[in-house]
Amino acid sequence: MRLTPIVAILTLSTAALAVDKAQPLKLKTGLWEVTTTVTTNPDPPIPAAILDKLTPEQRARVEERMKARKPDPQKATITTQCLTRQELERGVPFRLAQKSCRWTAIDSTSNKVEMRGYCVDQGVKTEGTLRVEALSPEQVEGSMQLLKNGNNASPASTPTSTFKAKWIGPLCGDP
Repeated sequence: MRLTPIVAILTLSTAALAVDKAQPLKLKTGLWEVTTTVTTNPDPPIPAAILDKLTPEQRARVEERMKARKPDPQKATITTQCLTRQELERGVPFRLAQKSCRWTAIDSTSNKVEMRGYCVDQGVKTEGTLRVEALSPEQVEGSMQLLKNGNNASPASTPTSTFKAKWIGPLCGDP
């Protein structure tokens, strides 16, 4: 299973979420352009101790297969999102979760929020940390780091998502 779509869904899903004690960020509502970049942990899914026990030929074949499975190089995805007053009041802008997620504020001010999240989707548990900083009412930067486990998810699956968002205008248009 590819991690990029999962992280994108977790990062920009339109589903409702539960959030504890987050103070609304001072951001303008309306249409925002969000640029998201997802990277995955480059560590191999096979422990080094096991690789060290292989013959040079076996190790070369295993490393070649792992290289072939490697995800595409990091690529930025640009989307537009409508940021509403209700989303700001719930504490997380840009609809950053799925229904199966629960987010808890660790630290929250009108300019920064840090949260911990826990999600379960089709037997795969995901825990993560989200950081969002309002650089101004029209500009945001943030990051999300996830750790997956369960149902064939590799322990090395630790995608990190970074994003930048800029306000485009007050009107969102048709959803």
